[in-house]
Amino acid sequence: MRIAVIKGDGIGPEVVDSALRVLKAAAAKYGLAIEPTEVEAGDTALSRYGEAMPSRYWGIIEASDAILKGPVGESAGEVVVKLRRGLDLYANIRPARVYPGVKALREGVDLVIVRENTEDVYVRAEYMVTSDVAVALRVISRRASERIAKVAFELAKSRRGKVTVVHKANVLTVTDGLFRSVAREVASRYPNVKVDEMYIDSAVMDMVRRPQDFDVILTTNLYGDILSDIAAYVTGSIGLAPSANMGDSKAMFEPVHGAAFDIAGKGIANPTATILCASWMLKWWGSRVGDGKYTTAGNAIEKAVLDTLSSGAKLTPDLGGNATTAEFADEVIKRI
Repeated sequence: MRIAVIKGDGIGPEVVDSALRVLKAAAAKYGLAIEPTEVEAGDTALSRYGEAMPSRYWGIIEASDAILKGPVGESAGEVVVKLRRGLDLYANIRPARVYPGVKALREGVDLVIVRENTEDVYVRAEYMVTSDVAVALRVISRRASERIAKVAFELAKSRRGKVTVVHKANVLTVTDGLFRSVAREVASRYPNVKVDEMYIDSAVMDMVRRPQDFDVILTTNLYGDILSDIAAYVTGSIGLAPSANMGDSKAMFEPVHGAAFDIAGKGIANPTATILCASWMLKWWGSRVGDGKYTTAGNAIEKAVLDTLSSGAKLTPDLGGNATTAEFADEVIKRI
């Protein structure tokens, strides 16, 4: 399995290094063939090469089977949007659940946000019309809306069978109106999946008030970005939230959290989300190629993380503990 590794900025190198150590330990135990190759991207790459996502590395990324990416700083848009759109990683899957041993704002939460990943205002088409007026282009297409809706409804079939479509079609009647219409069309093909709709403002309120009522949330790019950060907060810490960017042939796994420059280099960043990304990546690859060893290894990493969190012995400061990033990873490795 060829893995392009982007360590990123801020706490990125710390959490990615921890995840790689866990990944290599699992690979050694379960006899996995993994080939991680580091790719520079982010603020440091921008200052060094004049490109946040240097073209010199694009061949490595295209030749990889998966990408493990850390958080990126101010140049995040240039990196993430190029990867998502350039590789057509159209489905952003962001689970949020309450883990054992973690103090959360709300209990009993287990939801997944399915976010369209290639359109909306994230096409980054912004213009200065005059020196005092800026305009941003928002793109919503039938094709992109239909394929992300299919992902959400297929996922719901394997969960609790409920999809909540989040939009703002009462105001953005054309763009969100199209997204809503397509979602309804796709929903008609899944009679056993319960469907409801919410405006984004109501969804934000209920994400705090009653997040346990959500199962699968289907939404557009910008709304999904906002909702996933709130979901991570109510389930305990944004440091716990992994995410996947999936296309038809490739996937990129990255933590939801940012580069957190304020704690970079202090060795206290929570690597849980990035380690869970490594676990998810192995399970995805095992399913894709039909090799149960990868699935078993991915499950073993996830169980080791959950056992570590549940024990409470080696928690990082954001979870109320005093362990370092490396100590948390060491504990996970010990439990694999």
